[in-house]
Amino acid sequence: MGRVLTLEDVTFAVKGGSVFACGGGGWVEHGMELGTLAVTIGRPELVAMDEIHDDAWIATAAAIGAPGGLTDWQMLGADYVKAVQLLQEALGDKVYGLIIGQNGMSSTLNAWLPSALLGTKVVDAVGDIRAHPTGDMGSLGLANSVEPMIQTAAGGNREKHQYIELVTRGATAKVSPILRTASDMSGGFIASCRNPIRASYVRQHAALGGISMALSLGQAIAEAESRGGIAVIDAVCTNTGGQVIATGKVTSNSLKYTNEAFDVGVVTIGTDAGEVRIHVMNEHMAVETGDGQRLATYPDVITTFDMAGKPTSAGKLREGMQVAVFHLPKSRIPLSSSVTDPSVYPHVERTLGIKLADYALL
Repeated sequence: MGRVLTLEDVTFAVKGGSVFACGGGGWVEHGMELGTLAVTIGRPELVAMDEIHDDAWIATAAAIGAPGGLTDWQMLGADYVKAVQLLQEALGDKVYGLIIGQNGMSSTLNAWLPSALLGTKVVDAVGDIRAHPTGDMGSLGLANSVEPMIQTAAGGNREKHQYIELVTRGATAKVSPILRTASDMSGGFIASCRNPIRASYVRQHAALGGISMALSLGQAIAEAESRGGIAVIDAVCTNTGGQVIATGKVTSNSLKYTNEAFDVGVVTIGTDAGEVRIHVMNEHMAVETGDGQRLATYPDVITTFDMAGKPTSAGKLREGMQVAVFHLPKSRIPLSSSVTDPSVYPHVERTLGIKLADYALL
């Protein structure tokens, strides 16, 4: 059966999740706080999909907003729990377990506190191995479905009276933007629980083993840290089969927060023949050379490391910082139905002004 997650697992989840965060995916401090609370207040349990009955209800625990640190957000661990409670009330049934929409600095741990307090299992499956900007990209292929779904949200800046609780029902593509609007109104970051579906569907459409992948990578990072930043980056490459595709100093970062609760911009690294540009929409979505040659595209894993071996979020990439750009091609990771769904790309392509689907769906 499943295993109880430990304090050591919290560290591994944050370290591994930070690589799969791809420049977004929340905050290290938030992830450590969520995980530590979960394993000290209860006993969150990680369960593989092959241990779960086909008819069990599985929902997605997610955080919605812009993780670049450009807004005055507030989200408490209780908000993740409240979102699950709201969904169970609306569903009229108990949720057996929670998957996450994506790995990330904190999002890998989104299901742990509800598991500790409500008894829902932490399911070892994800909507996307890496972090992404829109809920549709982690929706297991439901983005274009006309089937009504339940989506809930809770959270917000209390001091500014921006706390919101929300229960919505409708087709995923119609209600997902409502939750993102709520995120913006709440201060830029909100907890959600959404799309309760049967385990049989999750088994077919999720990226299975996604939590275990983050834990394994995090352990490899922890074991390499005493040898320095280069050793950490080497350990990441060895563990995943990825490689560093560029190094250099950040020369510009145009990231801006939008009223859709996205951080959007371009980070330029290096100069002249060594220049690369990273297109960002919350996360690193594509890398191009200075003359426009595409080097990496979502759903590839694209991560920036500082020279201490720390994955660095897009909002913290400052001019003059020396960084390495890590690339793990999509062929080396399990892909969910979300990232092979053509309907999830047009909105992101319009926002970034570049093509993604031409590469992603090859």
